[in-house]
Amino acid sequence: ATKSSSRQPRGDSVDYMLPHIVPVSTRSGDRDFISRIITDPTQAERAKLLNQPGDYVFDSKAGTGAGEAHGKGGRSVSATALTMPALIGNGASMTVAFLGPCGMNTAHVHNRATELNIVVKGRLVTSFVVENGAKPIANTTDAFQMTVFPQGAIHKEFNPDCKDAVFIAAFDNADPGVNRIAQSFFALNGDVVQATLGGVQTIEGEDIESFRSHIPANIALGIDAWLNKCGIKRNAKRDISDLLN
Repeated sequence: ATKSSSRQPRGDSVDYMLPHIVPVSTRSGDRDFISRIITDPTQAERAKLLNQPGDYVFDSKAGTGAGEAHGKGGRSVSATALTMPALIGNGASMTVAFLGPCGMNTAHVHNRATELNIVVKGRLVTSFVVENGAKPIANTTDAFQMTVFPQGAIHKEFNPDCKDAVFIAAFDNADPGVNRIAQSFFALNGDVVQATLGGVQTIEGEDIESFRSHIPANIALGIDAWLNKCGIKRNAKRDISDLLN
């Protein structure tokens, strides 16, 4: 009976045959280790350094703080060359983003990568412009539908619903980069900003009807609510160019 028992699997679950679940890598953000990975000339040499459990696993839900970015409209977790050193030399990275109700990932570019964006929960309103003279592209994508944002294209994602949306963004570079358009523009010298905007510093809320179509719907609704609360009368609609002169 003892011999017979010794031939039996030690568990009755298929999990017994699977590889062990490994702990999350502790080398995220280890710059000395990352420098060694970068300077190794071959994949085989890099693989010798990547010898710890979890080096090839990234947990987007672990809450370790690695690669996390937080905003008023949501948060994102990114596996990049910095947060997952195993990506170095493999030309790929990935972000999981969580957008709250009416949340928006504001206009930005990825300096060094094309993005493939797939919705896994809810839906997104997406738009992008490739370059000067190109027609803006806008789409509404539902769960498991995908869109592409070419490298360097200004783009944004907006959650139009009253529940959370989740999307996954894949990049063809381990260090895709991100550059927020508004923040970067207004970081320029004040004289340059003023000259670019034709001297305009602000646009009055009373002119909402003139620029409503040029801003996100949720921002327009906020301005409407403010005008109603304060009892401020709206100005007649004018051409947007009149506001910028």
